[in-house]
Amino acid sequence: MSVQTDSEKRKQISVRGIVAVENVTEVKKAFNRHVHYTLVKDRNVATPRDYYFALAHTVKDHLVSRWIRTQQYYYEKDPKRVYYLSLEYYMGRSLQNTMINLGIQGTVDEALYQLGLDIEELEELEEDAGLGNGGLGRLAACFLDSMATLGLAAYGYGIRYEYGIFAQKIENGEQHEEPDDWLRYGNPWEKARPEFMLPVNFYGRVVDTPQGKKWIDTQVVFAMPYDNPIPGYNNNVVNSLRLWSAKSPIDFNLKFFNSGDYIQAVLDRNVAENITRVLYPNDNFFEGKELRLRQEYFMCAATLQDIIRRYKASKFGSREAVRTTFESLPDKVAIQLNDTHPALAIPELLRILVDIENVPYDEAWKLVVKCCAYTNHTVLPEALERWPCSMLENALPRHMELIYQINFLHLQDVKKRWPEDLDRLRRMSLIEEEGEKRVNMANLCVVGSHAVNGVAAIHSDILKKTIFRDFYEMWPDKFQNKTNGITPRRWLLLCNPGLSDLICDKIGEDWTVHLDKLQGLKRWAKDPAFQRAIMKVKQENKLRLAALIERDTGVKINPASMFDVQVKRIHEYKRQLLTILHVITLYNRIKRDPSAVVTPRTVMIGGKAAPGYYVAKQIIALACAVGNTVNNDPDVGDKLKLIYLENYRVTLAERIIPAADLSEQVSTAGTEASGTGNMKFMLNGALTIGTMDGANVEMAEEAGEENFFIFGMRVDDVEALQKRGYNAYEYYERNPELRQCIEQIRSGFFSPGEPGRFANIADVLLQYDRFLHLADFDSYIEAQEKVSEVYQDQAKWAEMVIENIASSGKFSSDRTISEYAREIWGVEPTWEKLPAPHETV
Repeated sequence: MSVQTDSEKRKQISVRGIVAVENVTEVKKAFNRHVHYTLVKDRNVATPRDYYFALAHTVKDHLVSRWIRTQQYYYEKDPKRVYYLSLEYYMGRSLQNTMINLGIQGTVDEALYQLGLDIEELEELEEDAGLGNGGLGRLAACFLDSMATLGLAAYGYGIRYEYGIFAQKIENGEQHEEPDDWLRYGNPWEKARPEFMLPVNFYGRVVDTPQGKKWIDTQVVFAMPYDNPIPGYNNNVVNSLRLWSAKSPIDFNLKFFNSGDYIQAVLDRNVAENITRVLYPNDNFFEGKELRLRQEYFMCAATLQDIIRRYKASKFGSREAVRTTFESLPDKVAIQLNDTHPALAIPELLRILVDIENVPYDEAWKLVVKCCAYTNHTVLPEALERWPCSMLENALPRHMELIYQINFLHLQDVKKRWPEDLDRLRRMSLIEEEGEKRVNMANLCVVGSHAVNGVAAIHSDILKKTIFRDFYEMWPDKFQNKTNGITPRRWLLLCNPGLSDLICDKIGEDWTVHLDKLQGLKRWAKDPAFQRAIMKVKQENKLRLAALIERDTGVKINPASMFDVQVKRIHEYKRQLLTILHVITLYNRIKRDPSAVVTPRTVMIGGKAAPGYYVAKQIIALACAVGNTVNNDPDVGDKLKLIYLENYRVTLAERIIPAADLSEQVSTAGTEASGTGNMKFMLNGALTIGTMDGANVEMAEEAGEENFFIFGMRVDDVEALQKRGYNAYEYYERNPELRQCIEQIRSGFFSPGEPGRFANIADVLLQYDRFLHLADFDSYIEAQEKVSEVYQDQAKWAEMVIENIASSGKFSSDRTISEYAREIWGVEPTWEKLPAPHETV
């Protein structure tokens, strides 16, 4: 079967429209101008990277005029602005996404083709902006895309990490981390803004003055902003993501100058600039390091100064304050806290209003609550941030005072409501007194926000019943649900052009901004011709991925096999071990009867483990060891393969997700807040095997449970099992196949050179398993047998695939952001286009 290149596919897609000859000519001129600029500066021979940068700057030329006009428009209209605060933005690459959103991809493709250049090769040279760990950061990136597409005056704020999420190398079956030096060649998409550099204070002490409290003797670090354009889809709106970089003050440390130690003075600058050096590579785990605290406060302090500056000087062309009072702050400012990482924005905004702007405390606190809203992303206890009071008192003494004050007044309110309930006071306090005194940042976020939301219906209910139950009883109106979503531009239009083209042929192009229109595909779910077309696109995507895997791993896989995929952060609660146990079970069955008819499978696992998370790293090693055994066994042949996908990231996800047949979403019920990978697979025509956890619940509701492979305990079952006591040995003794799998892991069957290498994995499953793998094993295997059976009936499989694609409209981040806008931020989305730069208003 011949496989079209991505470039050929992209040119077919009708949403690109007709490529005008004069536009192609203009792009070629601009591209040549940028290439010549590079060569004049540097040398006489252009490298592929020179061509990439010339291309990026050519595309950016189309962005900048729209970017300037959008910001002018916001200053002229003075709308309520939305500020999205996140310590992570997992952006991936920008070039192709920008071309798609600007509607110039076909033109640029053609221009480079005429110049004799391969655009796909140039796109491969772009570094992923890996400024996030996983779902939280990728969600933030999707939200930025949707806020721009919906015409919201929105700004993302975060940190410009010099080193993003580490690059993962698998050597001898083990994960090794390498620095992600993503900026080593420069970043053509960002614009440094030194004129907006701001001071951020640490340490020092607080004194009383006649004018109130004053924070003095601080150490100052400067926050240098870098702006990144965020284009909306086909609407000429370009919003900004502002990332802060730490810079040392110019005046160094004078004591070194006085002693003549100039070198030491220069070297000491690194201490300040280390704040933004590296992203902490932990996902769903709180690490109470002071550097992390400094990162969090650095981002909040710089951002809030910027917010207040923009609020005061909201008139276009004015750097002077045109607002001098703060009554209208909640009418002009909405601050969304993406998890607890930006929680210090609450006491920081209070400090600015009380200490600097002289707003009375009670009035200032009301303003803070009206402006701020909080999104919770996890119920795992080890993930919840609890900062030691001693650390906060040292690094941020004024903020610790304000947190004590907030807590005192909050507990007064609780006491009025429940005067005799001392235990409730303890649970609802912002300060935890057991052991080392700590500040519970989730409680601070709830108290300091007017809205609190979970990210899937089941997750939001769990929040109200468990960790925030007391707060829900006090403020039931504060709690909402906002089910996560993904942007259909990157996660269908960009990554799966063949499927996009098919959809456009059937229902037109409106689905790119109104994803619910995919419902229109349901009428063709049983149409054999449409089923064949859908499966042909899937097969082409599989062939491309198979070629990529063979190139990178040397393993030849069967493209006619079912591609069974689990890609996400490696964590016990995500239960990659269930997938590995299933592979071992299938392997043992093939070995027992090599002539038996089986549904061929290629199982793929990918993801990064936090560097200090020993069990997660062992899970990776076990997957690689099992894969090594299975892939090299002649009895197995191409009936079964297990591939570990190295260095999973946004760019690799764009290749894997369109090629997947089966999506594994197997977390223990009640542990996954939402998931967004599950949505990407559904949108791209993979069927889901999953527990009723996170957004799986709503996905099954939308598509119908008959179009899902659901297994395992529900949340109530998990709670009941934990209450009566989970004994893994009961399941181990009852199921001979399961027992064989675990004994093979324990005995060194998959690690003959190191017999005890994976014994601790067996111990985790049998003795220390918080996530109840074995309790769901039987149900999981049964569901997988059903998967194999249905896959043999390709017409039935294709029908289910179409039903899933057609039912995925709810899971657009456009829908999610519309709900945030109307129900939390108090702003109205719009699908109106701004005039193009060359048009008169």
